Amino acid sequence: MTTSEGSAARAPSGAVATADELLDRPWSLGSQVALRQEPFGALLYDYRSRRLSFLKHPLLVAAVEHLATSPTARAACLAAGADDDQVAVLARSLATLARTGMIEEPAMTGRGTR
Repeated sequence: MTTSEGSAARAPSGAVATADELLDRPWSLGSQVALRQEPFGALLYDYRSRRLSFLKHPLLVAAVEHLATSPTARAACLAAGADDDQVAVLARSLATLARTGMIEEPAMTGRGTR
């Protein structure tokens, strides 16, 4: 769904999260990242690094959109309409987005507000 750069994501604390671990944590768009709908899916743009990511699969776009309102990445995937097999594929794509800073884990102090 995105690039295939492996399946580990870097959490803000510097710890590395596997794709499976990522699913059970809250995530949101990076603080400097904007999502724009496009005919092919969506475009993520990081204003800090000027990095672009193209999301071409509608299920991935929906999962990323649901991150802000879901308690975990798994819940966001399920809210997007993914079945169990699709959640595993989405986890790898979300891990790539996390590794590149397009999505971030909220700060520890913000976790109680979800």
